[in-house]
Amino acid sequence: MKKRSIVIVTVFALLALVIAGAIFVPSRISVSAAPASHYSRACPVALPGQGSCDALVLDPGNMQTNTQNSSYFRVCPAALPGRAACNALVLAASKTQHNAASGPSGYGPQDLQSAYNLPSAGSGQTVAIVDAFDDPNAESDLGVYRSQYGLPACTTANGCFKKVDQNGGSNYPQSDSGWAQESSIDVDMVSAICPKCHILLVEANDNTLDNLAKAVDRAAQLKANVINNSYGGSESSDEKNFDSSYTHPGIAITAASGDSGYGVEYPATSPHVTAVGGTSLSTASNGRGWSETAWSGAGSGCSGVFGKPSWQKDSGCKMRTIADVSADADPNTGVAIYDSFASNGNSWLIFGGTSVSAAIISGVYGLAGNASNINGASYAYSHTSSLNDVTSGSNGNCGNYLCNAGPGYDGPTGLGTPNGTGAF
Repeated sequence: MKKRSIVIVTVFALLALVIAGAIFVPSRISVSAAPASHYSRACPVALPGQGSCDALVLDPGNMQTNTQNSSYFRVCPAALPGRAACNALVLAASKTQHNAASGPSGYGPQDLQSAYNLPSAGSGQTVAIVDAFDDPNAESDLGVYRSQYGLPACTTANGCFKKVDQNGGSNYPQSDSGWAQESSIDVDMVSAICPKCHILLVEANDNTLDNLAKAVDRAAQLKANVINNSYGGSESSDEKNFDSSYTHPGIAITAASGDSGYGVEYPATSPHVTAVGGTSLSTASNGRGWSETAWSGAGSGCSGVFGKPSWQKDSGCKMRTIADVSADADPNTGVAIYDSFASNGNSWLIFGGTSVSAAIISGVYGLAGNASNINGASYAYSHTSSLNDVTSGSNGNCGNYLCNAGPGYDGPTGLGTPNGTGAF
């Protein structure tokens, strides 16, 4: 009886540690779904006190078809209180094979620069990327991506790329395949949008909101002009304790709105960041050559914690509303990303999720070179003429603009998508 009692006590103690977030739970422990799709998160389960990256990846062993006749997985498990999940999705492996003659499938830099009317500039700007855990192949994978698309080399040796731990050193945390995919998305998308920007990858010890916030502060201390956060966790009043880390006037800070449809997450709800929603981006026979609708998985809504900033004027939400701006996030209209750490034999993948759109917007901020004038998303609200208004699509059934796109401001797409850099 004594041994049995010890075992029972030990089991309950371990369960308590897991609930408290003291034990790391590896990725793909569970599958969660955004509207009308089935996929697996790239990043580990977000337990209390943690967050998860907003990245989704398709798992060929569990492929299912959504209503748009394609499938994708979450790259990270769902976020639980106090932890963050990455907001990234990866499209079905059957659609992501690399064709040596035509190049990778999915949108590349030229597509995105065309869709958003972007110049090739941004030299001298540093875009920091905050992610959890270590991507040991980050620099080498970035080299493959940039070489594929004819972008200038961005390495530690030439001073363009730098990777640090959350303390600013090289004592990198344990690696994780899901968060490594998130890092690949972020560095590739910043490269695609702002090829001449410097890239600073800051790796938090884990996906707790506490350590992610410390990594954001580290990025600010290392003189980043822009800080990208492609992750989020459930909103609670406790998150006000972290909000000073996302308050750095003169630094443009972005946050993904989420990949689970209508509903909000932190840090996107912080009034000090630019909350980035998502669209479905397609070529079109119009003057622009592209069309966009609200992506069904993009997060949006009304904060239950943070008050309404003075520059936000929508009348259907008395608190902070997300999103502010948006960009392509639909895996079915996704982007090509190179990641060898979790490739399972195929390193070129098609990704979506608001991880993609947040990193795109971070790159646009880098291109604009205007971060010294940025305080939250206020600048975009006074420069709406430099945005593409997205007027159709929905991410839920709320019955109003908080989940339905329409003329002017709406929740899933905010003020719209970049039309040049004038709103940034």
